[in-house]
Amino acid sequence: MSFFQKKPVVIEARQLTHENLYEILAWINSNSSEHSYSNGWSASQPLVIRTLEGKHLATIGDWIIKGVKGEFYPCKPDIFEMTYDQYIYWQ
Repeated sequence: MSFFQKKPVVIEARQLTHENLYEILAWINSNSSEHSYSNGWSASQPLVIRTLEGKHLATIGDWIIKGVKGEFYPCKPDIFEMTYDQYIYWQ
């Protein structure tokens, strides 16, 4: 049996809130690759993000992650907390 460890990769992510919803929509749509974009949101529907694997739904509290190929995808808060540590960037 072989074991592997995930390579450390710094990602950009933002947590979806009612206050920053339109900012996140603009972020996704202005940086979208051919495979990743959002087709909008309404108060009664989750945010729909087209990912490399198909359409994914994001709800308030989810993290929106920009992947290493410029793709976007949602991540539930508990999974995000278990997977990522905050990266402090020193300029």
